[in-house]
Amino acid sequence: MRLQTGFAITYELPAPTPILLMLSVHPSRRDDLENPDTLRTDPQVAVRQYADSYGNICSRLTAPAGRITLATDFVIRDSGLIDPYVPEAAQHAVEDLPDEAILYLLGSRYCETDRLSAIAWSLFQATPPGWARVQAICDYVHNHIVFNYANARPDKTAHDVWVEATGVCRDYAHLAIAFCRSMNIPARYCTGYLGDIGVPVVGVMDFSAWFEVYLGGEWRTFDARNNMPRMARVLIARGRDAVDVPIAQTFGNAALVGFEVTSLEAPPAP
Repeated sequence: MRLQTGFAITYELPAPTPILLMLSVHPSRRDDLENPDTLRTDPQVAVRQYADSYGNICSRLTAPAGRITLATDFVIRDSGLIDPYVPEAAQHAVEDLPDEAILYLLGSRYCETDRLSAIAWSLFQATPPGWARVQAICDYVHNHIVFNYANARPDKTAHDVWVEATGVCRDYAHLAIAFCRSMNIPARYCTGYLGDIGVPVVGVMDFSAWFEVYLGGEWRTFDARNNMPRMARVLIARGRDAVDVPIAQTFGNAALVGFEVTSLEAPPAP
């Protein structure tokens, strides 16, 4: 499968403004690119990239005052397979986890395990450890939250989501991650492209959030928002939660005046 993928984001800026972007395809998928996902700017400005401590690719630029559009479009190859289903994947005892997974057991800015641990144990203590427990968490979160863009806000935490029972895909991911960590299952936040391929079109295309858990010696993909295996995920970044993987961070006043994301199945290569 080939995916035609990209974005166009436009800001109005009252003054020159530094911008940090995390919108490049993750290094784990770069060998699948048929053409570079080069960031274009209009007007043209210098862009510098670096890898952050999680291995994500970040882009830095200083935008001039006025209107600037940031965009890319590229074709990426994908297996066309849905997320793997591995019900036998076992939960590890904490003492047996690799050192690099321990970070993803800890509370973080949007995933307050201290406030949600007792709730998690009351809800999921009786579930079988491992894959079945994570699926039970996804089922609960999927059914507990009503999807609504109008109720999204940048300071909403997992505990807020549990109380308010409404939000967007990042809120589903945060609550599921917090519950998994509370149950001693390492969980990390993922952001990327997820087009409506193989499923009914559900709305305007946006970047998507899902999460991964460490079970059976590997990181496994789960998605509490959709709560079903999906195809054609294109990973951009991973971190503890959304604070580690901001799509765009402006260091000054900026008005978002245009936003378009695309991820469609492309025709076969000629």
